[in-house]
Amino acid sequence: SGHVQLPPPQNVTLVSKDFDMILTWTPGEGSSPNVTYTVRYESQERMGKWIKVPHCKNIHRTSCNLTCVFPNLFVKVRARVKAVSGGFQSPWVESQFKEYHLDVELAPPVLNVNVKENLIHVNASFPLATCVESLLWMYDLNLWKAGSTHKKQYEGNFRKDTVTINTTALTGNYCLSARSSFQSIDFKHSKFSPPVCVLLNHKG
Repeated sequence: SGHVQLPPPQNVTLVSKDFDMILTWTPGEGSSPNVTYTVRYESQERMGKWIKVPHCKNIHRTSCNLTCVFPNLFVKVRARVKAVSGGFQSPWVESQFKEYHLDVELAPPVLNVNVKENLIHVNASFPLATCVESLLWMYDLNLWKAGSTHKKQYEGNFRKDTVTINTTALTGNYCLSARSSFQSIDFKHSKFSPPVCVLLNHKG
């Protein structure tokens, strides 16, 4: 029919990163700079029904955050993307199936450390999208004396919990680090956060 097709997006991948589920792609070979992209998704609950994603219609960027788009975090989903320019469009290109609950990759939490006279209060903040805040995110906390390999572990703290550590018997430079954890089929963990170090009971 002499119909001109745009080059399709490449490397279409549903990636889980830092608690989010994001569709990423690269422009098709020889794409012009004014190409836009449109994304849809399909869940295994309703195969064959591709659902529009309003915030990823005719976008210039090459990613789409789908975290809070899926109504069910416990069902496998996949997404597809096409390029559009002028009156032309490319074929759709589909990602693989992923399930948020099973495939989520965790980021380390950010520690907030508050030193009182004989106590340290520690809490952790997570870069969570609102729709996944209700899941049972936890964190494990390590405390060690700088230079020592022996770590005291405080495991399985709920996300909003504050860990309080009595420091009466501790002197010197102590470090704290935490990792996010989450139970799906087995326990998943993030890497540990960069250490936060504090000087305790320093008689100066």
